[in-house]
Amino acid sequence: MTAIRSVVLGCGSYLPQRVLTNAELATKVDTSDEWIVQRTGIRERHIAAEGEFTSHLAIHAANAALAHAGIDAQSIDLIVLATSTPDHTFPATAVAVQNGLGIAHGAAFDLQAVCSGFVFALATADNFLRSGAFKRALVIGAETFSRILDWTDRGTCVLFGDGAGAVVLEAREQPGKPSDRGILTTHLRSDGRHQSKLYVDGGPSSTRTVGYLRMEGREVFKHAVGMITDVIVDAFNASGTSADDINWFVPHQANKRIIDASAHKLHIAPEKVVLTVDRHGNTSAASIPLALSVAVADGRIKSGDLVLLEAMGGGFTWGSALVRW
Repeated sequence: MTAIRSVVLGCGSYLPQRVLTNAELATKVDTSDEWIVQRTGIRERHIAAEGEFTSHLAIHAANAALAHAGIDAQSIDLIVLATSTPDHTFPATAVAVQNGLGIAHGAAFDLQAVCSGFVFALATADNFLRSGAFKRALVIGAETFSRILDWTDRGTCVLFGDGAGAVVLEAREQPGKPSDRGILTTHLRSDGRHQSKLYVDGGPSSTRTVGYLRMEGREVFKHAVGMITDVIVDAFNASGTSADDINWFVPHQANKRIIDASAHKLHIAPEKVVLTVDRHGNTSAASIPLALSVAVADGRIKSGDLVLLEAMGGGFTWGSALVRW
């Protein structure tokens, strides 16, 4: 019995030119390179230039993904952009990306699930493709978190960076087996009881301002590992796979300690874990596609590999995706 799968044709990424190191941050707030690295694993992050918007980052990443896939932008009929830092309150930043790519057909919209955004966007596009509503999709995670940081708060300003990553998906008929290429299963969760632990203290309806990111770091850490492993176990059960079958684990790049603890709890070998948090910081919805792009470019992730994605973000939201590359 055959099945329609969303197959990854290509991926791409973009990072702003400016690199902000821990040493430079230590001249602005009471922190140090040693303190940041020890607690997070982060050494540097990229910061968008003045006048460089989330849409600009997303367009660069999308063009890179299209080039990697070897296809024309005009063959794309769906764009799902995961972001918490849109260019404007409306319209959706995705339509600016659509226009920037020269596409005037199909549908484009934003999706907001904070750091889980890319996994949520991937699941959304996958469902549209499998339904037959669309044929080819661009799924993008793009953020300019530097614009919503309180640069006097050392507990948050050291953690985040800017960037974008994208994948091209195509609906293809597959044999309907675990060996199929494409997205095999996705699992999404939310629990609004925790929203005060990680949020932005502004918004059009509440304060008429953009606001700043606020976080209870210890509370987020405490919940992260349990929530992440929950949706990964669901992915294993749904696909009949286990940690031994995974070729690569590509987690949301928030904190090396959370990533290490999650991999250990799931019995995923350290050498299977893709880590970019040291170079990128936490880029929210952009972190997973950025990490994917790095691992594909350096030859680690190859066709046929089983790749496990997971993320957790404000809300709380969390989710997993299992993909045969």
